[in-house]
Amino acid sequence: MSVPPGGSTPADNPPPSELPVDVAVWPEHTPATTDDVPVLSRVGHDRGHLDRSLDDPARGRPVRVLVMDERRQVPVRETATGPELLWDQRARFPGDGIYLGHADEVAYAVVRGERTLSIGGAPVDGWSGLREIGSDLGDRDAGLLAQATGIVEWHERNRFSPYTGAATVVEKAGWTQRDPTTGQEVFPRTDPAVIMLVHDGDRVLLGRQAVWPPGRFSILAGFVEPGESAEAAVAREVAEEVGIEVTDVRYVGSQPWPFPQSLMLGFTARAVGTQLRVDHDEIEEARWFTREELRSGAGPAALPPPVSIARHIIDGWLSEG
Repeated sequence: MSVPPGGSTPADNPPPSELPVDVAVWPEHTPATTDDVPVLSRVGHDRGHLDRSLDDPARGRPVRVLVMDERRQVPVRETATGPELLWDQRARFPGDGIYLGHADEVAYAVVRGERTLSIGGAPVDGWSGLREIGSDLGDRDAGLLAQATGIVEWHERNRFSPYTGAATVVEKAGWTQRDPTTGQEVFPRTDPAVIMLVHDGDRVLLGRQAVWPPGRFSILAGFVEPGESAEAAVAREVAEEVGIEVTDVRYVGSQPWPFPQSLMLGFTARAVGTQLRVDHDEIEEARWFTREELRSGAGPAALPPPVSIARHIIDGWLSEG
């Protein structure tokens, strides 16, 4: 069949809407994802929801405490099988701790703190964040770090009541803030966002933002608006960003993305047309790529790293043809 031309005109390079992405967190030649679920959706612990209301959420169990610095990075040690989080072993639950849950009769918590060269007497090999090491961690540590990153972000961004502006009081082991003047409880929030692989059967549509390192492309994404379904958000965002109408919108899976507080809802969608009209206020460039181009490396310099649900969705599409 006739293949319409892809690509777009050079971008106007508008001011970036987010911080630039470091090449270190989006390297070239990353391996394909192999898990049944996106890597940050893995979990190996019980979040212990009911324990949060107790005076001692650890229930007398030993506590492993993760220190998180102002850059949302945590201490790591390198092992023969890959990086592991370095936990501080404590006998009691820390007064400034946020409860993360438990596994194998051990409670877990996160505290905000400064970088040190050692944790509990053990040397720190380095400090890293969820973007850098999330895909290399085991199920338990990956789930705990995603949870810790999200809840610490919430505390840092929500220190005052949205009702009166009063400084809130932290309760329930870090999972509730209370307005001291009205008694209103404020809970952690999550913003739903859609991320979608648009295809025409043989090719996939990828775009790039100006703040990304050169040659990096990913699938399209955007936030769900009030009163809008996730499927409607998929169609609207694709139309807004690249001027394409889509049909056959199908849910793939979800993944937490605590940068700062999103839940990514993954979809695929089939393009009705293929002529692109790129909104350069949204993205810098958009292009069609074949499966062979993505498999052979003849396409983008780098696909999304495995820590992103985008890579999980792309790899799933590649495996189908």
